[in-house]
Amino acid sequence: MMPFPGGVSNVSNGTLIFSALFAIAYAFMIFRRPSKRRAIVKTGAVLLLAMLAALEGGPWLLIAALILSSTGDAFLAYDGDRAFMAGLGSFLAAHIAYVALFLLVGGEPIVGWRLIAAAAMTVFAAGFLVWLWNKVPAALRVPVAIYAAAILGMGLASLTVANPMVALGATLFIASDALLASGRFALAPDSPRRVPFGYAVWSLYCAAQVLLTLSVLSSVVRT
Repeated sequence: MMPFPGGVSNVSNGTLIFSALFAIAYAFMIFRRPSKRRAIVKTGAVLLLAMLAALEGGPWLLIAALILSSTGDAFLAYDGDRAFMAGLGSFLAAHIAYVALFLLVGGEPIVGWRLIAAAAMTVFAAGFLVWLWNKVPAALRVPVAIYAAAILGMGLASLTVANPMVALGATLFIASDALLASGRFALAPDSPRRVPFGYAVWSLYCAAQVLLTLSVLSSVVRT
C-alpha cells in the first residue's frame, strides 16, 4: 500500500519508489571503491525524498534538512578526514534544520513516555560520547562533541511532535550515527564487523529519513 493516493501513477509515490531503489542499489556499493557513480547513487536516495517533500508541499525546513543530509551523503561517499569533516558539517546543519522544524510544528509537552524517551536519549548520548572520547583523534573531539549535542537536540525536539513516528525516525537516526561513529573510530580497519556495521548504518539511516519525511508530511500537510 502506497502512502499517497493514486498508487504508482501518483508522482509522489513514484518518487518514493525511486528513492527506495537508489537506497537498495547503494547497499550493493557500500564497500566498493569511492567513485562519482557511487556518490550519485548514495546521494540520490535522500535527495529524492527532498523532491517528494517539495511535491507534497512540505515545510521548507524539512526540504532543507533532506538536502543537507544528501549533501553529507555525497561527502561521506569518499574517504579521508576532509570528506568526513565536510559530511559532519552538512549533517550538523541538517540536524539544526530538523530541530527548528520539530519545534515549529511540535508543541507536545514532554511528559509520560516522552519524558522517559528524553531521559534515555540523554543518558545514551552522554554515555556513548564518554566511551568514544579517547578513541577519537584529538583534533576531531570538539567537532564530534558538537555533532553529538546537535543530534541529541534533534532527538529531544522530535518528542515535541504529536506523531510518535517522528520520534521513532529520530531514534533510528541516532542509532545509525552511533554505529557509524563506532565503525569509524572503534573498529580496526580489518575488522570483520565492518561489513554488518556498514549495512546496519545505511539501513537505519534510510529508514530514519523515510520515517521522518512521511511522518512530518502526514502531521503537517494532511492536517
